[in-house]
Amino acid sequence: MCSIDPLIRNNRAWSARCRAEDPQFFTRLAGQQTPRYLWIGCSDSRVPANEIVGLRPGEIFVHRNVGNLVVHSDLNCLTVLQYAVEVLKVEHVLVVGHYGCGGVQAVIEQRRTGLADNWLRHIEDVARKHEARLEVASSPAERAVRLCELNVIEQVSNVCRTTVLRRAWERGQQVEVHGFVYGLEDGLLYRVSEAVGCESRDSGYAAALAALGVP
Repeated sequence: MCSIDPLIRNNRAWSARCRAEDPQFFTRLAGQQTPRYLWIGCSDSRVPANEIVGLRPGEIFVHRNVGNLVVHSDLNCLTVLQYAVEVLKVEHVLVVGHYGCGGVQAVIEQRRTGLADNWLRHIEDVARKHEARLEVASSPAERAVRLCELNVIEQVSNVCRTTVLRRAWERGQQVEVHGFVYGLEDGLLYRVSEAVGCESRDSGYAAALAALGVP
């Protein structure tokens, strides 16, 4: 079993670098967090939210789960969303999937994973809903890519249909929802859903599907 001592040493070195660059950094951070962004992403260790978008601690609020899912019965995710929108007043919600997602791959392969099968049923639902769009893919690898994109589009729609976002838009709060897929092989974010606001909930969903170029 490996030791966690390197983590502690890394922490000390990181803290020292931050204080050297900005002596007041931790003082400000402890006083208040004022992120403008909420990131809803996958738990995959290869997709670190802050580093991907070049933001420091305190600049982006993060929720992660397997498959970057937004499920209307998931009180964990909904609590994060409510706090981000109503308390932190974030301006942008980013749903971020990634190519090569193990959860998506398990669904494509119809592979059993144990307890996680119950959670991945939500991705299976996306696959069934868009079965025709997936069938035109030329290979399992292409189907996995397409399902990653479709899953993000569906989760963006789910965010928009939460009571949290609907109430925010009803009171005139300015908050937009975005959909991206992260490329593990090049480190780039690929947009699969344009910014969705109060006036573009339905049209944004239709436009995102149309942009994939399949019926």
